[in-house]
Amino acid sequence: MIRDLRRDDREPLEGLLVATAVFTEDEVAIALELIDTVLEKPSQRDYIIRVCEEGGKVAGYYCIGPTPATDGTFDLYWIAVDPELHGAGVGSRLEEHATGLIKERGGRLVVAETSSRAVYAPTRAFYIRRGYAELARIKAYYRSDDDLVVYGKYLVRT
Repeated sequence: MIRDLRRDDREPLEGLLVATAVFTEDEVAIALELIDTVLEKPSQRDYIIRVCEEGGKVAGYYCIGPTPATDGTFDLYWIAVDPELHGAGVGSRLEEHATGLIKERGGRLVVAETSSRAVYAPTRAFYIRRGYAELARIKAYYRSDDDLVVYGKYLVRT
């Protein structure tokens, strides 16, 4: 089941983000900041968070939002799945739900940014499997040995 974010999701989501062992401490803090923004300011329109629940437990989540000053471009800010459920299709269901919601809201392009670090190889492979293409790469963006890799998926023909 994929549903709206609830206040009692914050702690399990924090645990999930840490358990992935992929995100840095700073990245977890940023993710939690966006979760808090959605919880504390329900009228804001910058971020949309949905949670996947399986067996009464948080299995994963995504955070999307319209990209400012664009017509129909959305950012996929976060997609994370409980590591115990990797390979079980939770990420695919979340991505499919996110792109469906984006299309419903007039979106035509989804952009996802990620790292070139080896630990992110499964994430990059996930985007490719889900129909994203690498659109750009900025060398030494995050750190001297860590590129920014930008993926995109067009939801309508261009």
